Amino acid sequence: MKPQLILLGAPGSGKGTQAARLVSELSYTHISTGELLRSEISSGSELGNRVQSIMNEGKLVDDNTVLELLSSNCDLDTNAYIFDGFPRNIEQAKLLDDVLIKEHASKAVYFDIDLDKLAERLINRRTCDDCGEIYNLLSKAPKVEGVCDKCKGTNLAQRKDDNKETVVTRLEVFKNTIEPVLEYYESQGKLTRLDASKGADGVFEQLENTVKN
Repeated sequence: MKPQLILLGAPGSGKGTQAARLVSELSYTHISTGELLRSEISSGSELGNRVQSIMNEGKLVDDNTVLELLSSNCDLDTNAYIFDGFPRNIEQAKLLDDVLIKEHASKAVYFDIDLDKLAERLINRRTCDDCGEIYNLLSKAPKVEGVCDKCKGTNLAQRKDDNKETVVTRLEVFKNTIEPVLEYYESQGKLTRLDASKGADGVFEQLENTVKN
């Protein structure tokens, strides 16, 4: 049985790209808490109604409710999952272990990258509104300026949260919360640090070695 994977890394460090490859090439199941919340609400279940009430009040869904949601939707005895976006802090990491992962084999993978370089990457990121293809004006610019290579659409947009001020704030928040999480997994011998500055293939090679070894 493959280990359960906990992907850790700053916004834009490449976790989403690699999670997609883990799903297609190594048969992992990608867990998105946001998608689970929306699905549970749509189902009309008791838990879904409770989540809806919390959100209607403008509150964040608390950690215990998120863990209840994960527990009701994950079968770790038969599936290998990718947890991406949860945990975000040390309290969530401990809850995930205590409530869901328990005795199951798991590994935490940190996408290590210089945060100043990452800020530059995010600020220069552009996404095609038509097909979702992602570009970077510095490292992966479209062949024709303003035109998507894939679908030839001309709507290459910058995400609202990729402006310089927002990016700097997001990365500062990340830096302040990630260290205790890394120390927690490192103390258990479960942490692997990947060089996330390499290209997508280079990062996946490191990730594949982590899973198989």
